[in-house]
Amino acid sequence: MERKTVILAVAGKGGVGKTSISSAFVRLLTEAHPDKSLLAIDADPAIGLSTALGVEVRETLDDIRKSIVASVEDGAPREAIEMLAEARYRIFDTMVEEQRFSFLAIGRPESAGCYCKVNAYLKEVINLLSRDFDYVVIDGEAGIEQINRRVMEKVTHLVLITDPSRKGTQVIETIRRVADELVMYDRCGAVVNRLSDPALLSHIRIDGTELLSVIPSDPSHALNDIDGRSVFDLPGDSPIMRGAREALEKLELL
Repeated sequence: MERKTVILAVAGKGGVGKTSISSAFVRLLTEAHPDKSLLAIDADPAIGLSTALGVEVRETLDDIRKSIVASVEDGAPREAIEMLAEARYRIFDTMVEEQRFSFLAIGRPESAGCYCKVNAYLKEVINLLSRDFDYVVIDGEAGIEQINRRVMEKVTHLVLITDPSRKGTQVIETIRRVADELVMYDRCGAVVNRLSDPALLSHIRIDGTELLSVIPSDPSHALNDIDGRSVFDLPGDSPIMRGAREALEKLELL
């Protein structure tokens, strides 16, 4: 029987807590399904998921891409799919194997501007590696680029994160609208994070998207982060863990 991989992608604007919630998803899924395999992908060039999960990154996907390009005699970059065929063994070497999960980082291209090449490479990597895991959790880059370029076109679950701001809700509304055309997902929902006042919730409009959970501001998570500890050090009943658990339960993943 063919493995049915759950691919859960987290998206939203920058600064809303995508990485914190992605790491909470990883912890909850590994705790609930210790007999299953899980791959955490840090698809945000800011490379924050590794810190949240307590992982030391030695090499990234972009390191692989650049080394392959550099090895071509004439210096011309190859198409992403050609590079993938040459580098499959190195992708597995790049993965960090933790006790409860595997980890892969996209990396941060040195030059400013478009991430087209590494995003194209990431798309092929997701398609390749998803066959080898029961769960894949992707912490996406801020905004809509990876959705727009179909980097995550075959995810099963799309979780959109916003804070109590109009900008935040506008971004996830845009992501949802584009995803409806370009992403083949099974379930989509939204999480409102860092709610400082419950009275604000009645003013937040997320049309057409199921509300999975509302997470209040979490001082315990802020302290955990400042002290350099991982999500696995958080109390299980902390606001972010409770909110992430509620979201996964509504998505029927717990």
